Amino acid sequence: MLSRQHKLLIMKIVSLFSVVRGYNIPIIIIAQYLSAIFILAPEKRALAVLMDFHLFLLVFASSITIASGYIINNFYDSKKDLINRPNKSMLDRLVSQKTKLNVYFTLNFIASLMALVVSWRAFLYFSVYIFLIWFYSHKIKKYPIIGNLTAALLAVIPFFAILLHYYFKLTFEEIESYKDHLAVIFSHANFLFLLLLIREIIKDLENIKGDLANGYQTIPIIYGEIIAKKIITILTLLTIIPVYVLIEIYDVGYMDIYFYFCMIVLIFFLLYLWKSDSKGQYLLLHNILKFLIVAGVFSIVLIDPSVLWNGKKMLLII
Repeated sequence: MLSRQHKLLIMKIVSLFSVVRGYNIPIIIIAQYLSAIFILAPEKRALAVLMDFHLFLLVFASSITIASGYIINNFYDSKKDLINRPNKSMLDRLVSQKTKLNVYFTLNFIASLMALVVSWRAFLYFSVYIFLIWFYSHKIKKYPIIGNLTAALLAVIPFFAILLHYYFKLTFEEIESYKDHLAVIFSHANFLFLLLLIREIIKDLENIKGDLANGYQTIPIIYGEIIAKKIITILTLLTIIPVYVLIEIYDVGYMDIYFYFCMIVLIFFLLYLWKSDSKGQYLLLHNILKFLIVAGVFSIVLIDPSVLWNGKKMLLII
């Protein structure tokens, strides 16, 4: 039988796990490795990518930086979350604000140290990234449009750290030969960025009460829900462009199945969006976008499934 002290300790660990959104971290790690293997460095063997120590440090640094970002975001949003997410907020409050800040600084220190082991450029990159996350949570988040754009950009930035890891040393002549491949990379990034941006505006619609009570100047509050829905509709239609580029111009293997599926889901997403007017309905739309993003992570393997078959054969031989 656990003592009261042990139960409290377990609850605090669960609370901290909730604050850093620990369930998202494995997805972020998988997303970065799959992106490296299938999109950013497809010419390299999967095993070579997995055994790249510097890549491991960058992925790990990205993951704990994002975790620390969730902490500082939670720190500044504590009052707002009492209204928007009362149940989660009560769980999160089991860990004191002081403890959250201590963990925040510790994680950032570890991330910076790992980046410094890779190179001084990586250290500078992550230092700027950590600052931007703090500045977004402290200031930018409260403003319409720029807050949404910054949030979506911050979610994509870790993937550019890996891109620079592989392409920083290329000469201009070599970049020219990689032009098509870079176009594929940026098309994937644009599609992800648009989905993340749409999700941020949906979150604003979902959290109107808490945002309004705490002085946040979001798109729905400043311009109204109808304008927010029109912006979401335009952004959703814009996803057609990177999808067309990836399916019709370049080769993404069997991942085109995922993009066709996304287009179908997004049609129903828009139809439901214009019928939505409650927090529960916006939450459903938010979860649909989260599903598409997570499904996109695992669908990356469809670009070249043979990598998995070869990996399985190697494991069986071992």
